[in-house]
Amino acid sequence: MIWFLVALAIAVGAPILWSAYVSRSVERWIPMDGRQVEVPGVRLHVVEMGPADAPAIVMIHGIMSQLRVYTYALAGRMAKDHRVIVIDRPGWGYSALTGPRLDLAGQADAVAAAIRALGLEKPLLIGHSMGGAVSLALALRHPEAVRGLGLIAPLTQPIDAAPAPLKGLVVPAPLRPIIAWTIAVPLSMRTGKAKTAEVFAPDPVPEDFPIKAGGALAIRPKSFQQGCYEIEMAPEAVKAQAARYGEIALPVSILYGRQDALLDPALHGAKTAADVQNGKVELLDGGHMLPVTHIDATEAWLRTL
Repeated sequence: MIWFLVALAIAVGAPILWSAYVSRSVERWIPMDGRQVEVPGVRLHVVEMGPADAPAIVMIHGIMSQLRVYTYALAGRMAKDHRVIVIDRPGWGYSALTGPRLDLAGQADAVAAAIRALGLEKPLLIGHSMGGAVSLALALRHPEAVRGLGLIAPLTQPIDAAPAPLKGLVVPAPLRPIIAWTIAVPLSMRTGKAKTAEVFAPDPVPEDFPIKAGGALAIRPKSFQQGCYEIEMAPEAVKAQAARYGEIALPVSILYGRQDALLDPALHGAKTAADVQNGKVELLDGGHMLPVTHIDATEAWLRTL
């Protein structure tokens, strides 16, 4: 019986220790870049760039991602003549939850609170993928906080099933911590490259994406659990807010890649641009990760807003 208990402890403990080791290693390779700003429910990790007195832009990222998707190149370019604030959404990157996980509305409230805490005067809000859904939630709940939205390959409309590369996040809530600390990390290390390629398709994944763009942070147990939560939470939350898009009077500009393999440009781009009062959509040849793969075109589009 003693040897059985020892073997059981090793079988359970070894994956947990390995997951913790990998997580700490990734965080050494990709350290926190900015500072944390305390708002209700979360300490948001923010990176501030550019002249303090220039027009402000706030950038929020998508699912299984973090702020380095923007600091990879786009944020630095815009910071030449703008004040750029890049934020890790609640539960991602180095933003630390101080309460329960936040749905789209809760995340929108947190971003709006950060805008106030940083003293920003009606910034332009940029949201990529799931960050686009949060941006639209903010436009509905805090329209006075921003001067407009720029949405890059955004999730905006309810969909029946998770996109294929994200189906592994469809996990019942009670099992998420167990899977996160046992098999999620080794599985991510084994399949992550292929799934990342699916998200980027048809564009290639830059060789420096894991470190410079922070992609490796997605293999941490923390990211797995937050991803599972958002995949479960998003359908109903998006459905509820999509019914109210006609209330949004702020300018909403949407940029989509025609070959986006993750989300349908017609549904999430053209339809949403028509649903809001002051919307427009622009298409280019490319996939889902435009801030990383089509930097010149994304910057040019952003400068027209």
